[in-house]
Amino acid sequence: MGVFHDLLQDYRFTTAFVIFCVFLFLALLSTFSPYDPQRMYQVPRGLPPSLKHLLGTTWLGQDVFWQLTFAVRNSLLIALVASLTSRAIAVVIGTVAGYKGGAVDRMLMSLGDTTLVLPSLIVFILFSIVLRDWTKNFVNLGLLLAFFAWAWDARVIRSQVLSLRERDFTLVAQLSGIRTFRLVAKEYLPFLLPIIFTTFINNMHWAIGMEIFLAYLGLGIDPTVPTIGTMLQAAIYRQAFFLGLWWWLATPIAVALVLFIALYWLSLSLSEYLDPRARIQRIGLQ
Repeated sequence: MGVFHDLLQDYRFTTAFVIFCVFLFLALLSTFSPYDPQRMYQVPRGLPPSLKHLLGTTWLGQDVFWQLTFAVRNSLLIALVASLTSRAIAVVIGTVAGYKGGAVDRMLMSLGDTTLVLPSLIVFILFSIVLRDWTKNFVNLGLLLAFFAWAWDARVIRSQVLSLRERDFTLVAQLSGIRTFRLVAKEYLPFLLPIIFTTFINNMHWAIGMEIFLAYLGLGIDPTVPTIGTMLQAAIYRQAFFLGLWWWLATPIAVALVLFIALYWLSLSLSEYLDPRARIQRIGLQ
């Protein structure tokens, strides 16, 4: 509770935390939806926001608010799958490469460099076309995004481990016979946590942005499955702006912007709090 209390002193973390609580509430609320998210013409078309339809209805006869609950849930799930998978790969490869060095380091970093130089957008589009049925599932789309999200962060983690390996406490731990896994978990992890958490949140930011972009191109997940991207794509494709249905177009845009700002603030606040140097400064000020 002390950690949480300290984090709440930062307005960026507090604001981001409240926003995420709202998004999580919306995601949970999707289980109580009175409408099937993939069916059309369940409500009157083109109604403006009202007490009965809080965010209005679409030209496809769908309630925008209840569509949004499913969209937030699915977009967050895609981002979590991509971020968790890519963080696991980045941490393992970056730590092993930095600690082992030599041929192992060169081989793993060559693999990462190969991934980095690939034109990811073109590859995404090709994969989405070739594996169209496979990527319609949000878990599979998250795994595809994770494949392109680990390489740079693995290199950052490797550089940190290379620095830690040369410090005196590493030599003392090795001479005392401590196991490598325990050394990494006990001594290295506190220094790696800011990188891991920051890149995790940044990767969620990137994954949501890529999902929106792929949906806009008509690729990626099944367009009948609500996500922030597919909601925006449907509103643009059905010319919501020209039909005067501003609420249909404004809802996914506003939600995406708020989510991106919340992720950015969360990344900054957690990174600063978990940074050992910032922690020492806080102790010195108390």
